[in-house]
Amino acid sequence: MPAAHIVRAHPPGQDDTESDASIVRRVRAGDVDAFGGLVIRYHGQCLQFAERVLGERADAEDAVQMTFVRAYSALGRYEEQSRFVAWLFSILTNECRAIANRERRHAKHVVTDDAALSRAVAPETQDGDTPERLTRALGTLEPLIREAFLLRHVEGQSYGEMMMITGAGESALKMRVKRACDALRILLEER
Repeated sequence: MPAAHIVRAHPPGQDDTESDASIVRRVRAGDVDAFGGLVIRYHGQCLQFAERVLGERADAEDAVQMTFVRAYSALGRYEEQSRFVAWLFSILTNECRAIANRERRHAKHVVTDDAALSRAVAPETQDGDTPERLTRALGTLEPLIREAFLLRHVEGQSYGEMMMITGAGESALKMRVKRACDALRILLEER
């Protein structure tokens, strides 16, 4: 059963230029409505990532919903020296893994229309590759390899942030990204 939806209204007294750290401090100080600003700021990005990883919109929505619920509950453990979005993605990644494991299925297809994906895979072949072809190819990858590729080349996370998000070491993550790129190039060349 899907989690209840968080209302995404613009919290009073908050502007779009306020830093994540400032919003977190306000929430910790008792302004619970300020958390809505973080939801508004990152909901779309989280949903897009979760849908690419899980392949199903409903599962992605559940993962994102639980991510924000868990992030709000764990806000006291957030350390400001980390980028909030990287911390949030560590929660989201765990939620996506939990849903994939619970449902005993991994992405049947991955949703993307990002030009970043085609540039990262094979810059020389991007003209002939449709988003559907890229989506099918990405959907064939092992989940951890697909996750690392998406975090690095689509979400633009640094390897340090990816280490925090996934719990894997830098060399393992670099190898996963390389394996993803190699596999995607081969798959796209075959078609």
